[in-house]
Amino acid sequence: MSHESYEGLTSGVIVETEAYRPEDPACHAYNGPTMRNRTIFGAPGLAYVYLSYGVHHLINVVCENEGVGSAVLIRALRPLEGRELMAERRGRNTNLCNGPGRLTQALGIDLSKDGHDLTEGSLSINCESTPDGQIISTTRIGITRGTDLPWRYLILGESNVSKPPVGVAERGLKRSF
Repeated sequence: MSHESYEGLTSGVIVETEAYRPEDPACHAYNGPTMRNRTIFGAPGLAYVYLSYGVHHLINVVCENEGVGSAVLIRALRPLEGRELMAERRGRNTNLCNGPGRLTQALGIDLSKDGHDLTEGSLSINCESTPDGQIISTTRIGITRGTDLPWRYLILGESNVSKPPVGVAERGLKRSF
């Protein structure tokens, strides 16, 4: 994932995600479309950016056909380019991208990127850098509903994840790209 802003380029390898589907009570699409969540019902590859608890911007990737409210939350990155700029934005040199609010702050992502096409432009996701290591699934964190669903995916042993897994639901998952 990379973001080219007027301040410079920042990028990182995605090392942790969480899936949200329309039948999931923790998904913003669960109760249907609203002005706030309309982007999650858009075309696949769009950024769904929202403000969480009035504090943190979070970025999701819309992943189903248009009209189906489903997305993947980008929870953590392993920083690559622009570490100095990330540190300046975060006000610290550690824990730059190990959480969904931290990574958007480090990359300079805000609500203006909601609906942005992530396949091109200044904010994008590509398959050039893929992390080594075993992909596992575990239960999601940071939510109160749907916590039993093993839809959190991360690289086992990765130091940049938001929180180490308590248990592992499945090991040895394969990348689909």
